[in-house]
Amino acid sequence: MEDAKRIFAEAVEAARLSKDRPWLARAYTELGRIERDLHETAPALLHYKEAAAVYRRLDEPLRLAHTVRHVGDILRGDGQLEPAGPCYREALEIYRAHPETPSLDLANAIRGFALLQEEIGENQEAVALWREAHELYAAVNVQAGVDEGDRRIERLSRVASPDHRQ
Repeated sequence: MEDAKRIFAEAVEAARLSKDRPWLARAYTELGRIERDLHETAPALLHYKEAAAVYRRLDEPLRLAHTVRHVGDILRGDGQLEPAGPCYREALEIYRAHPETPSLDLANAIRGFALLQEEIGENQEAVALWREAHELYAAVNVQAGVDEGDRRIERLSRVASPDHRQ
């Protein structure tokens, strides 16, 4: 992993020097992914934000949405729930508006936002999101997503039930 980190850090520098913005954005994204895999949250977040800033200047909305969704995932995973919300909303807005959005990318963004809604106690919103993600995962044959959706909908439905006792 450290070798990959070094290689992508060098790629960022080379792309920066060459002023190749698409390459720079991809290099930042890959460096962020490596940092995230190494559980280095702060550098991962920084690299994904740098990639998003570059994608905002390019005409690559799906790459921007994917990158912004990862920023939301990192923030949510780090307990930074409030700033994660706008990231998911932006990603979902882009994905829903783009005719070529892969269903799996949309499902993964919805999943992240559903998890966030659960964490902040917005259980009804979370259930609606989980149902949507569930359908998308079923459509692309991702059984793990279908199963997770089933479990979470069931649990949230029990929590929301007036007969639920704590």
